[in-house]
Amino acid sequence: METTTMASVAAAPILKWAGGKRQLLPRLLASQPPSWNRYLEPFAGGAALFFALSRPEAYLSDTNGDLIRLYQVVRDRVEDLIGRLTAIQTAYRALLPEDQAAFFYALRDRYNARQADDLEQSALFFALGRLAFNGLYRVSATGRYNTPFGRYKNPDIVRAETLRAAHQVLQDATIVEADYRAAGTAAQRSDLIYVDPPYAPASKTANFTSYTADGFGWKDQVALAEWVREMAGRGVYVMASNADVPEIHQLYRGLWIQVVPVRRAINSDASKRTGATEVIITTYPVEGAVRG
Repeated sequence: METTTMASVAAAPILKWAGGKRQLLPRLLASQPPSWNRYLEPFAGGAALFFALSRPEAYLSDTNGDLIRLYQVVRDRVEDLIGRLTAIQTAYRALLPEDQAAFFYALRDRYNARQADDLEQSALFFALGRLAFNGLYRVSATGRYNTPFGRYKNPDIVRAETLRAAHQVLQDATIVEADYRAAGTAAQRSDLIYVDPPYAPASKTANFTSYTADGFGWKDQVALAEWVREMAGRGVYVMASNADVPEIHQLYRGLWIQVVPVRRAINSDASKRTGATEVIITTYPVEGAVRG
């Protein structure tokens, strides 16, 4: 494990991720059980709640392998990663504005070629997130990153202090590429699992729920709800987020549900970033929650 400079900022998500939970953190933190042991987050994404809790020996997993490898690299080789990102940033800033788009697409092609080692692939993954339009991570049906260039003049591609802060809190974390069922195997009585899956669509057009090429459909939602109840039966605390739609309320009937306001942060049209609601579901009573 490498030695790194101590971070001077508090730990926070290192990248923008669709469905990120930064704005809901106060409600999520208030919805914890009074006392619990280990923290597990099987749909890690941006891991906002993990970074806010900063609990040691946490368990993070996701089916997005590049995301998981990035967290592993931040945990184990953060200074090497910062070095690679610094080189990318220096090269980008030296270009004329009319040449920066070509630079971005060359990075994207290298990323999609998947011939780099974990360190280089993670640097490309992170840098693309800093340069892509609206910071959006999106893949095609074949798994190729296809977000266009964001045309940022002077972006902070490196985010060194944020990466170092994340490095500190990830030191004792177990980080694995796996679906949520693996977290169930790792969980023990009185642990807390936070489940933040791709959401059930709120409308026919609201289908931006696939951050991996294989998607997450209604059968997966049903299986996940059954798994949540299974975990509760084993004495594991579970908190879940999902869309505020009747189907989800019915699926989690008998558990505690809070309806919370949110503002969608990722949309190509700023005028469409309107208010909405979603739900926080818990297998234990929470003040302000209603049992479904």
